Amino acid sequence: MKKERRSFIKKAGLGAAAIGAGIATSAVPVIAKEKKFRWKMVTTWPPHFPVLGEGADLFAKWCDEMSNGRLKITVYGGGELVPPLGVFDAVSQGTVEMGHGAAYYWAGKAPASQFFAAVPFGLDAQGMNAWILTGGGMKLWEEVYAPFNVKPLLGGNTGVQAGGWFNKEINSISDYKGLKMRIPGLGGKVVAKAGGNAVLVAGGEIYTNLDRGVIDATEWVGPYHDLKMGFYKAAKYYYWPGWHEPGTALEITVGKKAWDSLPKDLQAIVEAAAYRSNMWMLSEFESKNEAALEELVNKHHVKVKMFPESVLKELKKLSKEVLEELAAKDPMSKKVYEHFLKFKKSKNAWDALTEEQYQKFKHL
Repeated sequence: MKKERRSFIKKAGLGAAAIGAGIATSAVPVIAKEKKFRWKMVTTWPPHFPVLGEGADLFAKWCDEMSNGRLKITVYGGGELVPPLGVFDAVSQGTVEMGHGAAYYWAGKAPASQFFAAVPFGLDAQGMNAWILTGGGMKLWEEVYAPFNVKPLLGGNTGVQAGGWFNKEINSISDYKGLKMRIPGLGGKVVAKAGGNAVLVAGGEIYTNLDRGVIDATEWVGPYHDLKMGFYKAAKYYYWPGWHEPGTALEITVGKKAWDSLPKDLQAIVEAAAYRSNMWMLSEFESKNEAALEELVNKHHVKVKMFPESVLKELKKLSKEVLEELAAKDPMSKKVYEHFLKFKKSKNAWDALTEEQYQKFKHL
């Protein structure tokens, strides 16, 4: 009897070991079969450009870490693989899987795209995040990009920008007449309506154009970037506020075919990394702008000036005209504009009770 029990236990043990080995060996092929993705991301920024380019680099790093190496993205700065302003086409055509830039650069292809970057006298960073992420803006953005087989993701924000660098003072709206200014998107159309010439120049070319007099003025982002770009060496006056870009959103674009090829967990990882990049970029600008402004003023003796109230009022009036004209010409822009206005009206009412009231007393 004891002999039989020992034999049974021995057999049972061997059986359990075989089952365990079977489980272990069957798990190995599952892990081995997990597909790995090797993608390319092209950007409109110079390679590893502070904050903007760094944001793209960090996004790729976070995707790699969160996917345990299953999704590796190689980032190329503007001009390394495609021209800076060729990013959207490269993603749309499937030449690369991803892009990083700003939606207003593609106004010539999809006029409504401009609303998802910056609207003159529009929403600030908090407002843009709210409108796009939870206020219905993302659905419209996806609709705008769908004909191009591109999926948009919110990938950063600059916060309120500076008004720009000028080689002459702006005392009245007439000072814009004949002014050659590097300014993209809807803000550029407002400058053109004021009598100026809006020029679209990639970031890496701005300083040279300003220094050589190809342009008379430029806007870019704010003190942290403007200091690094050296604009103070080529222009006399630094104007505020950035009426044209009160909270500029940046984008991460994904080709539809590439996106559909990802399993659901990797899609979720890409979205999570984009959310993180969005918050990191805004935080980085907010934390570094003031120190850079102090250096511009105290070390480089930059003349910081505010646009006269009369100029801002006139620019706001012209902005409304530009937006209404765009909506009248393009049905998709009309649809987005009406949605944007409705959201902005609600946000303004809330801000009047919260942000605006707080601003009056925060310095006490």
